[in-house]
Amino acid sequence: MNFKRLAVSCAVAVLPAMAQVSNASAHAALLKAFQAQHGPMRLLVQHDDGSVESTNWSGYAVTGSGFKDATGSWIEPAITCNKKTDTELAAFWVGIDGYSSSSVEQTGTLAICENGQQEHIAWWEFYPTNDIQEIGKITVSAGDTISASVKYAKGEFTLKITDETTGKSFTHKGKQSAARSSAEWIAEAPCCVSGDTVYPLPKFGTVLFGKDNTSVAGTNDATNTSHSGAFNTFPSADVFAITMVNASGSHPTEASPSAPSSDGTSFSVLWVSP
Repeated sequence: MNFKRLAVSCAVAVLPAMAQVSNASAHAALLKAFQAQHGPMRLLVQHDDGSVESTNWSGYAVTGSGFKDATGSWIEPAITCNKKTDTELAAFWVGIDGYSSSSVEQTGTLAICENGQQEHIAWWEFYPTNDIQEIGKITVSAGDTISASVKYAKGEFTLKITDETTGKSFTHKGKQSAARSSAEWIAEAPCCVSGDTVYPLPKFGTVLFGKDNTSVAGTNDATNTSHSGAFNTFPSADVFAITMVNASGSHPTEASPSAPSSDGTSFSVLWVSP
C-alpha cells in the first residue's frame, strides 16, 4: 500500500465522516497520516521451522504459483492511542503477492491515531501501480466485521471489501503486472516516519481473522494452481507464520500471530507492548 499526502480539499470529499473527530482542523490533522507506504513484506529472518520475522507484517502467508483468489475476514479492533506519539497506523488486509514479490494487490482497513484523534477507514490498492484509494462509501467502526477478497481472472484483478455489520460494500477491477506467487492475511505497520522507518502501531489488542471469529463463512481461503482451501490446509512448507519485530537491538516482538484454529481457517494477531 502506498500512501501519499492528500490535499484537504480533495480528501474531505472521499473520506468517511469521522466518528471521533468533531471539527475541521482535527479532521485535516488526520490526513497527515497518509504520508506513508504499504509495500511488500520486509523480511528480517526466516527460521528453519518456517516461522518468519518481518519489520512490517504479522499474520500468515501461503506461497506457490498462479494464485487466483484470496478471501478473508476480520473484526476491526478498537485502538488506544499513545499520547506521546504523533502518528500511529495499523492496517488489516487480504491480498495476493508481496511476500516475495514486488507488487501487492490488496484491500482492507486502516486504523489511525493522529495526535490522539482516531479513525478507521476502508481502502484498496494495486501496489506499486497506484496510491492507496480510500473508500468513502464504507464507514468503518471498531467492532465491525469486515470481509475482503482478491480474485484474478483473464488478466484482471477484482478487489471486493464489505463491512458485514453495515452491509456496505465496494468492488474494483483493474490490471497490473504481478507474480501471483503468494496470498496473505496481514496486520501491517506502514512506512515511513522518516527515511525507511515504519510508523508505530496503535495498541489494537487482538485482531481476529477467520470464520471461527466472525459471522462470515468460507474465509481465509486461497486458490493457486495446485491447491484450494483454508490457508493452513496448504502444504506445510508453503505456510508461513509472520511475527512483526523491531529491526533494532534484540528484535523485540511488536505483533504476533496465534496458531491456526483446528480446521485451519482462523487465527488472531496480538499487539505486543513495545
